[in-house]
Amino acid sequence: MRTWIVCFIACLLSLGANAQGFQAGAARRLITPEPLLPVSGGIGTPQPATRKQGDLWVRAVVFEKNGTRVAIVSIDNLGWPSVLGNKARALIQGIQPENILIAATHTHSGPDAYAFPNEKGQSFADMPYLDRCVRAMAEAVNEARANLRPATLRVAVGEAKGQIAYNYYAPDLYDPRCGVIQALATTGPNVGKPIATLVNYAIHPEVIGSGRGILSPDLCGPLYDRIEAKVGGVALFVNGAQGGMVTADNRRPEGKEANTWEECTRIGELLADEALRIIEPAPAQTNPSLSCTTRSVTFPIESDVMKYIVKNSPLKYPVLPGDKVAAQVNLLTVGTAQVLTIPGEALPNIGFYLKRQMRSSAPMLFGLTNDAFGYMLTKVDFRSFRRYDYISRTSLGENTAEIFMDEALKLIANAPAADAYR
Repeated sequence: MRTWIVCFIACLLSLGANAQGFQAGAARRLITPEPLLPVSGGIGTPQPATRKQGDLWVRAVVFEKNGTRVAIVSIDNLGWPSVLGNKARALIQGIQPENILIAATHTHSGPDAYAFPNEKGQSFADMPYLDRCVRAMAEAVNEARANLRPATLRVAVGEAKGQIAYNYYAPDLYDPRCGVIQALATTGPNVGKPIATLVNYAIHPEVIGSGRGILSPDLCGPLYDRIEAKVGGVALFVNGAQGGMVTADNRRPEGKEANTWEECTRIGELLADEALRIIEPAPAQTNPSLSCTTRSVTFPIESDVMKYIVKNSPLKYPVLPGDKVAAQVNLLTVGTAQVLTIPGEALPNIGFYLKRQMRSSAPMLFGLTNDAFGYMLTKVDFRSFRRYDYISRTSLGENTAEIFMDEALKLIANAPAADAYR
């Protein structure tokens, strides 16, 4: 009899563990190099930095439900190659590596993380600094996991108003929608307050750029500060489909651009305010679902430029037979949100198309996530106009976006739909 009772209690405890509610935790780590390092805005030799405006960060949020854990990481850098991401994943505890989504904000004022080789095969990336960032990333995720606590979720997508972004190639061809995912504490001293607020918006953070000798998170820094000052918690920014060229709208009436920290502050704070406005009326989701599916997608390296970078970088990218590379693509469903990751810079038409296919009232795209293999444009756009010459050269090739879209549609078809869309 006693044995039966013990077994019965154990079963009840097991059921309780399996019925664990939604939890969230967040953390961040400072990664501003000291002394300052040269900054990289793309292919080419990094430019020396003589001062900084704002700080660079690694920021992480972890979600958990019924034993499933997912981490979303954002790092202030131009891109974060999978070679470095996998080093961080190996140091993270208690989360399946494929459930760790690592995104770069795409600031053009951070140290070179690609270790771009020049024509002589030389790279000027600071490898010890990149190793420190890897450790900082793992520490942030491990702390966020340790900080897990019961939470509710708020999700919203809406148009961000004001002078924030535009398409440099064709001003109106960009996605004005801003997605927000916010976790709110349900226990402890800050009940009802945000644990984390994630802002998803397509924009190049290149107000300052790499040629002014300034190391900076660009507009992302003021966005973090504004959100955390207004509502608390940890703020994260994850880019969207901002390729070709969806950039910060720092235009002035006289035809010039404002390339100042003050302009970074204006745009970053405006986007933060719009994100908070968009999320404010969203109802709390008390028991949101959580799932994360993964697909490895293989791309041929058709571009001579990209082939040279991949093969000559000291990061030692794994190149598959036939000059191919593989990238991790995730489809995350959390509550009413559905998130598709993109391992590069997809043009906005690709973003609009994929969002239409997603089974969610709040579709989001995480660009430059899990890898950053250049621009992704459809084969009908590839080298179609002079304006597209640069982004065609710095793409893996003509078929990159076509392969990605085909695989993404399969992932969407086979993954669970978002809440309220089932």
